[in-house]
Amino acid sequence: MWSTAMNPRILEIRKGVLEKNDVLAASLRERFRKAGVLVLNVVSSPGSGKTALLEVTLQRLLAQGYRAAALVGDLATDNDAARLARSGASVRQITTSGNCHLEAHMIGDHLRDWKLEVEGLDFLFIENVGNLVCPSHYDLGEDIRVVMLSVTEGEDKPLKYPPMFNSADAAVITKVDIADAVEFDRAQTITNINSVRPGMTIFETSAKRGTGIDAWIAFLIAQHDALKSPAAR
Repeated sequence: MWSTAMNPRILEIRKGVLEKNDVLAASLRERFRKAGVLVLNVVSSPGSGKTALLEVTLQRLLAQGYRAAALVGDLATDNDAARLARSGASVRQITTSGNCHLEAHMIGDHLRDWKLEVEGLDFLFIENVGNLVCPSHYDLGEDIRVVMLSVTEGEDKPLKYPPMFNSADAAVITKVDIADAVEFDRAQTITNINSVRPGMTIFETSAKRGTGIDAWIAFLIAQHDALKSPAAR
């Protein structure tokens, strides 16, 4: 007789995988902290404008003299990595071959093979695979998890994916330049975000028009400066 009950063995395997990932993530976080590099894990659904915002972000940080790099997760292509490389930052692709999220060992393996000296960086951005489910369970050793959603995705996204929004430290609403055209309900979206993660820092941006980018960059620099302060060491 077929049963819908979850097999206990599957649960044990899943628990083991997550525990191993957490150990590796803690090791990465310690390495990043010693190096003084601020690491951000950027998550969203496909088509949210994540790559466009990161391209502008890298350009702005590099122009201000900061050292920044990016790891880019994708199921099969290196299109997003190629776009981010246009910023002038060091960029490395992680092709997951169908895996719907990045894991800590992927970050560690690619940093080793990349031979990137994290000690020489101010910022490392990890662009996760476009997915609002699986990445919520995997710590990558980041300091800040940023969840993005565009004005075209619907106001109820936070309610549909509460683990992702609840595990994030900041939310970025993208493509606000077309908010009126798609009848985006800004107030309801912010209410929904706060209902899942009360008090979360929220940015409203347009990479195309530059809207909200100054505030976003100021936030990143403030977080970087706080990490480098003597009190944080």
